[in-house]
Amino acid sequence: MASGGFSARRLVRLRDRLERLVDAGFVPGGLALLARHGAVHTEAVGRLAFDGPGSATAFGADTICRLGSLSKPVAAACLMTLVEDGTVRLDDPVDDLLPELAGMRVLTDPGGPVEDTGPAGRAIVVRDLLTYTLGTGLIPAAPGTVPIADALGAVRGPGPDAWLRQLGALPLVHQPGARWMYDTAGDVTGVLVARATGMSFGAALRERIGGPLGMADTGFSVPPADLGRLATGYDATADRVVDDPPAGRFSAPPAFESGGGGLVSTAADFLAFASALAAGGVHNGERVLSRPAVTLMTTDHLTPDQKAGSGFWPGYFDDIGWGFGMSVRTRRTGLGPSAGSYGWSGYWGTAWYNDPAEDLVAVFCLQRAHAGDQRRPLWHDLWTAVYQAVDD
Repeated sequence: MASGGFSARRLVRLRDRLERLVDAGFVPGGLALLARHGAVHTEAVGRLAFDGPGSATAFGADTICRLGSLSKPVAAACLMTLVEDGTVRLDDPVDDLLPELAGMRVLTDPGGPVEDTGPAGRAIVVRDLLTYTLGTGLIPAAPGTVPIADALGAVRGPGPDAWLRQLGALPLVHQPGARWMYDTAGDVTGVLVARATGMSFGAALRERIGGPLGMADTGFSVPPADLGRLATGYDATADRVVDDPPAGRFSAPPAFESGGGGLVSTAADFLAFASALAAGGVHNGERVLSRPAVTLMTTDHLTPDQKAGSGFWPGYFDDIGWGFGMSVRTRRTGLGPSAGSYGWSGYWGTAWYNDPAEDLVAVFCLQRAHAGDQRRPLWHDLWTAVYQAVDD
């Protein structure tokens, strides 16, 4: 038996699955980082790039990766520190800090004209941002088919204040609290944190989450001295085609620090975050969040009505719910995370779950656009390889 209650012989299958992705040219490298019963196990394969800078550098736990939507639970945790210190309250309206979202109008028909609206039944509250029920968000629709989807797609910023003004000028798709809608709440969370703390969102994250957890490589850009550790990001549809090089969009501070998907980090850094949640909010003897706050974050808060008609496809919420900034598995459907597990995945091929029933933290890092979609067969194979190796 390997340390942590894994079978050493069976863990070979996990490495084999990762190596197959590299051998097939899907990614140049990647890793799985598993923590269980106090032991950490790493399976890292390949390099940071197929060609050019990074092609001679091994992928490892200190490789800097684009988190994509794994930024969302980190942003939610930062907001929860403000709830704990009394700066904001979960059920208070956001109007004072985010006046752009006060007195909102709501579409009469979510698929109808953006001019056909009625008044919101209540104000958006802080809890709505965490549960992604503020009333607006990503609408998976072809261009030209849903007017509000086109309008939301045109909201660009460039900075957080301009972005929020543009968002607030549009009607909500649903009444506040009525439906789960993806993505936008993570970015609104970042703006709220910045205004509530009087500092940039990135600075607030470093002070409240990154610093206490020792997440030195987590932020919204990569310092010049560390660009050699940033894995190349590859295109979703064409093998070996670069989407974002190390000298690309993360090589300089952005105008908008996105709580929905803008962070870079390492597997080692994210393991510190995930392990702190698994320990009830404590890391290396220092309490970052209270145990009740972690329980709130990792509990399914969505009602059947909020789930109805929500999600990315019919039946999306059959097996999962939503906590604060992350999913919560409500039943086990295969050889993967147990009921009660919580975590999320990211656009660039990152994925994470904490499984309290198995005392397991699992973090994956790949760097290919749209590779984090958990419907992909590769994720079925990777999660199967993790769980079949549990040996106690």
